Amino acid sequence: MSDPTDSVSIPPSTAAAARRGSSVWLWLVVLALIGAGGWYGWRQWQQREVTEREAAADGAQRLDALEQRVDGLRTNQDAQNRRIVQADSTNRVLRDELHGIGQRAALIEDSVSKLADPNRHGAQAMRLDETELLLTLGQQRLQIAGDLEGARRAYILAGGVLDGIDDPAYLSLRQTLLQETAALKELGIEPRMQAMAKLDALAQSLSLPQDTAKPAVAEPAPWWRRAFGTLIETQPVNRTVASHPADRAAALAGLQLEISLARAAAERHDADGYKIALKRAEQWVQRLSAPSPTQDKQLASLRELAAMPLSLTVPTLGTTLQQLRQLRTAAH
Repeated sequence: MSDPTDSVSIPPSTAAAARRGSSVWLWLVVLALIGAGGWYGWRQWQQREVTEREAAADGAQRLDALEQRVDGLRTNQDAQNRRIVQADSTNRVLRDELHGIGQRAALIEDSVSKLADPNRHGAQAMRLDETELLLTLGQQRLQIAGDLEGARRAYILAGGVLDGIDDPAYLSLRQTLLQETAALKELGIEPRMQAMAKLDALAQSLSLPQDTAKPAVAEPAPWWRRAFGTLIETQPVNRTVASHPADRAAALAGLQLEISLARAAAERHDADGYKIALKRAEQWVQRLSAPSPTQDKQLASLRELAAMPLSLTVPTLGTTLQQLRQLRTAAH
């Protein structure tokens, strides 16, 4: 028995058309799948781009916020550093002031302890300090400035202060001070002031007549002197007295200058300069006048002035001050 289908035959053209139709649909399906995949990939790429842009914008915002926060922290740190430096300076000043207060307190404590010391006697110690100061001032005024009157006043004031001390240990000191004060009173005028006064008197009383002695009968001048007398002036080479008015004016100026230099040297206690200036003044006197009793008197006055001392010589000066310091050292 045979199959019924075997008797049915399919034409070749129909089979080929069926195969072509199925291939077209297959390609359409493939293209549709490819298009769907491409569209889906493009959509995913677009979403990724948006996500990345959002992430980048969010990161930039976070970075800006972080930078602002860092700037704020730096500002706060700078402010804190300034406050720390200011506080350190204030603490240093406070430490210095506290150290100064401690030193002043120590000094005050030392002063109070000294004043409270029964062996020192506060009032007596202050009187001794004042006496020492006055004696030192008197000695310095006499030695440095040559102020005899100031030294006398200082010693008199020191004696008044020392009289207020009842301690018998200073009895010999008061006696020494009295002797030294009496020695100062006996000095009279200060040698420097006396020398300056004599210099001024000598400068005002100088009498220097010009040597105008001429022969009684004038001898006739030679022809060359009559011819050239108005142009040439002659004088002996051994003549040392200035006769020309210009020479005498220069010599007088030199004499006054030497006397001024001697006075300046006396003011500054320069004994060597004082003597040298007066020695040069003698030469100017010899230049201005011929040898005569008047010239000898003036030269003797200059030599007497040059021999005068410019400073006081008090052998006992400073004895009271030295004794006072020894007594105070022994008391400690």
